[in-house]
Amino acid sequence: MSYSINGIQQIGIGVEDAKTVFNWYKNNLGFDILVFEDKSEARLMTAYTNNEVMSRYALLAMNMLGGGGLEIWQFTERAPKAQEDSFKLGDLGINMMKLRTTNTKLAYIEDPWHNWIHLVKDNYQFCNTKTGKGGVLGAVLGVAHMEKSLRFYKTIFGFDLVLSDTEGVFSEFQKLPGGRSKFRRVLLTRSEKKVGGFGKLLGPIQLELIQDLDNVHSKIYENRLWGDLGYIHLCFDVVGMDALKKTSEDLGYSFTVDSSDSFDMGKAAGRFGYVEDPDGTLIELVETHRVPIVQKLGLYINLNKRNAKRPLPNWIVKAMKIHRRTKDL
Repeated sequence: MSYSINGIQQIGIGVEDAKTVFNWYKNNLGFDILVFEDKSEARLMTAYTNNEVMSRYALLAMNMLGGGGLEIWQFTERAPKAQEDSFKLGDLGINMMKLRTTNTKLAYIEDPWHNWIHLVKDNYQFCNTKTGKGGVLGAVLGVAHMEKSLRFYKTIFGFDLVLSDTEGVFSEFQKLPGGRSKFRRVLLTRSEKKVGGFGKLLGPIQLELIQDLDNVHSKIYENRLWGDLGYIHLCFDVVGMDALKKTSEDLGYSFTVDSSDSFDMGKAAGRFGYVEDPDGTLIELVETHRVPIVQKLGLYINLNKRNAKRPLPNWIVKAMKIHRRTKDL
């Protein structure tokens, strides 16, 4: 690859009240670093918002133990819609996010807004946060055709290591909606360790693809807009967007959105694009250009002025602790 995937930057969650959701994840799962909050119009996303420009309020929350963050996304002039049919495991799209934790066994929980979360015991730590609750390790994606999806994620995103490939009825799924079906599960990770500026904070990543072998499933976002309730996208931190775009196009997956240049989001900036996986799941790609470290002191990191593939010094990334919120928004 002439580009690098540095980790999962964040998972987007469409919500009704972004501040309430931020407070819950801060208080219960350690996402207490508020990297930015931004009110603006999503002008480049009209392909997924009925060709209308939607106003939105977004927060980016991180967890310093290590892992990707949460982009908590709220329409400001539209009531978000829920999934038409109640969620069932294996529905096409992001079924749940995987969060790393150092102090629990394998577990599934549901947040107050019916977003399922897979807690995975993992020893990776960027900072010792004492809680043992970490950031986004990966996601569980429902797919219709396993081999087609494997080719997509292996070829474009370098998920070349198969940690497990199993088929059957799984006891740990029994209490999940639709979890009594027969599934094929493939757990993937990457052998390539290119970390980029914030790669040490983001840490290693996993992707689990699941296919319901008993039932045909619909898309989670069927007849809904990007930004409606639930997991709206999975975002990878990348360096070398042009090369990634060409690889994706050569495989038959053209970008559906491309900001083409640096795009401001409050105090942060970067180039972003979107591509759909074989089931229409939205994958966001962000090449970070500028990110606030200590806003009060005017300390920003401009990755365009340094080797973007080289990790930032730990002390600079750890300075983001100044954005820790102890009180609710």
